[in-house]
Amino acid sequence: MSRTILLTGPELAAEAMNLAAEQGVRIIPTAPYLPAEELEAIIRAEQPDAIVVRQGKLTRAMIDASANLKVIAKHGVGYNTIDLQAAADRSIPVSIALGANAQSVAELAFALMFSVARQTALLDARMRDGHWDKSSANGMELSGKTLGLIGLGSIGSILMDLVAPLRMKVKVFDPYLKQLPERPHVEREEDFDRLLAESDIISLHCPLTETNHNLIGPAQLERMRPGAILINTARGELIDTNALVKALSERRIAGAGLDTFSPEPPPADSPLWGLPTLVATPHVGANTTEARERVGLVALKQVLDVWAGNALDPRCVVNRHLFAS
Repeated sequence: MSRTILLTGPELAAEAMNLAAEQGVRIIPTAPYLPAEELEAIIRAEQPDAIVVRQGKLTRAMIDASANLKVIAKHGVGYNTIDLQAAADRSIPVSIALGANAQSVAELAFALMFSVARQTALLDARMRDGHWDKSSANGMELSGKTLGLIGLGSIGSILMDLVAPLRMKVKVFDPYLKQLPERPHVEREEDFDRLLAESDIISLHCPLTETNHNLIGPAQLERMRPGAILINTARGELIDTNALVKALSERRIAGAGLDTFSPEPPPADSPLWGLPTLVATPHVGANTTEARERVGLVALKQVLDVWAGNALDPRCVVNRHLFAS
């Protein structure tokens, strides 16, 4: 019997689409960020056996719209847009593609660090407008600086190794980390405030939870060094946007590199766009050919495993703790 996967977003990478075709699976892509009522109506009409979440939210109403739904797979690792409890109430596992896009996201965080430190986005825009800022531009070397990592999952671990040739000292704050990897340039920091005060670059690599909204707010930005850089490739809600705008406007910190925002996409009149020390990318950390291929295959194989009755890696099922015992 043919089964159906609905995507909240465009098609999967070619290799995953080919595997789906080989398995006789019907794939239904949708337009990104559809209004909730439209996406719910499509789900109700198609009655998919699985949903792969690429963009936008998956609400309780959407989950309940398909009586056939057996599994929800996130095309990536950020699951804050999925109603985990609603899925658990129907014994539907929600899986994430753990580690599949980590290299690409870490590389973007690395690139954002360089871009903010050397003002590449601003200088590029200025040159296209006919300016030649050779005498006035002044960047910052990353060599020898201190990188503060908030969260050390797969992405943070890769970034930690990427900065090693720059002889950067790395401080890690992660209360859930059981054991810190042994590296000569890495140390664990138990005090969040001290990490903020002693780091030249702060990079966020933690999941968004109910307790860490606005993890970086006015008080935290005040504790950061005047020449510090803030990088966020995790979730936009981790940063108080208004507080960041104020800190950058007042030159309280040197700059920020953001790949995630709250809301997404940000409005065209957002005060962020008037900040010359901000480098912004449209949540594209995982948007590489290699990551898309890996993530698409992982998400699809997780769906196929659930349909086949095979147990998923417990680390990949993010709502297992909500299932009724």
